Amino acid sequence: MMMSCRVVGGQRVRGGRRAMNAAVVGGSSATVAGFSCSSATSTCCVGSSQGLLSSGASRMMGSGLSRFQRRQANLIRRGAKLIVEAAKRSVGDLSEADLKGKKVFVRADLNVPLDGDCNITDDTRIRAAVPTLKYLLDKGAKVLLTSHLGRPKDGPEDKFRLNPVVPRLSELLGMEVGKVDDCVGADVTAKVDAMADGEIVVLENVRFYKEETKNEAGFAEKLAANADMFVNDAFGTAHRAHASTEGVTKYLSPAVSGFLLQKELDYLDGAVSDPKKPFCAIVGGSKVSSKIGVIESLMEKCDKIIIGGGMIFTFYVARGLSVGASLVEEDKVELARDLEKKAAEMGVEFLLPTDVVLADNFAPDANTQTVSIDAIPDGWMGLDIGPESLKTFQDALGDCKTVVWNGPMGVFEFDAFAAGTVGIADTLAEISGKGCCTIIGGGDSVAAVEKAGVADKMSHISTGGGASLELLEGKVLPGVAALDETVAVSA
Repeated sequence: MMMSCRVVGGQRVRGGRRAMNAAVVGGSSATVAGFSCSSATSTCCVGSSQGLLSSGASRMMGSGLSRFQRRQANLIRRGAKLIVEAAKRSVGDLSEADLKGKKVFVRADLNVPLDGDCNITDDTRIRAAVPTLKYLLDKGAKVLLTSHLGRPKDGPEDKFRLNPVVPRLSELLGMEVGKVDDCVGADVTAKVDAMADGEIVVLENVRFYKEETKNEAGFAEKLAANADMFVNDAFGTAHRAHASTEGVTKYLSPAVSGFLLQKELDYLDGAVSDPKKPFCAIVGGSKVSSKIGVIESLMEKCDKIIIGGGMIFTFYVARGLSVGASLVEEDKVELARDLEKKAAEMGVEFLLPTDVVLADNFAPDANTQTVSIDAIPDGWMGLDIGPESLKTFQDALGDCKTVVWNGPMGVFEFDAFAAGTVGIADTLAEISGKGCCTIIGGGDSVAAVEKAGVADKMSHISTGGGASLELLEGKVLPGVAALDETVAVSA
């Protein structure tokens, strides 16, 4: 059966993994929805299709598919109905008529690094929030802005107050920014009642209340009490179901994304769900265990996967090689073997370094040597990929149209072991200029491109660490799901 549905807010239905990330309700359908979309009409066709089942139901439960796919297959076999998640509405969908005079509760990620004197050392996250705030203020909204900062343990702590954010935000917005030393209660109400249209006030760190991270309904209701609507622009916390990210959506409507959150999803979800080919994923970092989901998920979309960082040595042990004193996750050796085998079965080019830079101890001034992966001596540890491997990786990236990078190639914090990571960053900057979509998936990769001085040349740099990882793994982010409009699909 074919079913046409108009998506509220002029948004499109995301295909592939995004659609398969849907919530599940009881029913009797035994098919997987097929998707197409016309952005011109904002109408999407959701059709009944044999999809994954017709491609080989007997293989669906086999070891060749990811845990995610096997879970979906089990649901389908039990006769579940899938609900397709429409892309969420954005603040850009709200007009001046919608916003003028309205009190808008905005959750941003203002968790900026501070020095010992509480001076901001990197204002990237504040600057990232400005487009959404300017839009709301220009439309005449009264903006109630809040965030978390640091990890307060038991109530208010002066070092975690949002006070340092206020003067910098005032500079960026070109206007006075108010501040309340609480995020709920009578003081907040009094301040908001005195606001004029087009004014902004910063509310205090929401994590001064333990109820925030517990997503307690009563606290969420108090946060929402002084507002008319909600804008979530905090991608960095979108993977957490907290009161200020998910709970408030039960009390405020509309609840929409900010421009930063929208951009993160467009790149990390949209571009990855329907990438321009060839598509390469670069996955680095110290442990296989922290990147299992990312590798499995991206393998289903990628033409190539480049593996770097400390996790390579677990793959080498799986191949039967000696790795000296290098980091190895002994309990993940079989998994590494399976991942490499699965890539071969799926026709994905799986690239591991062929040479490594070794150190005699973990220190910036350690003695070093570069050897082939089959010649690592006892007592030495690998801390970077070698020049031969870097050249191979650069050649593999040369024809790519989409690249996602999550995790460094080595211990780039030490200059002696930064060449691999910086070399990859430079290559991505080069191919970005030739039309490749380059997505830096949060965490250490962001620091790497900044160290290389090429951050401004990337298509997109994610502001989220854990949120980026979970989205790349294909997981539903609670702070995003709460904003999504859903359209039921009947068989």
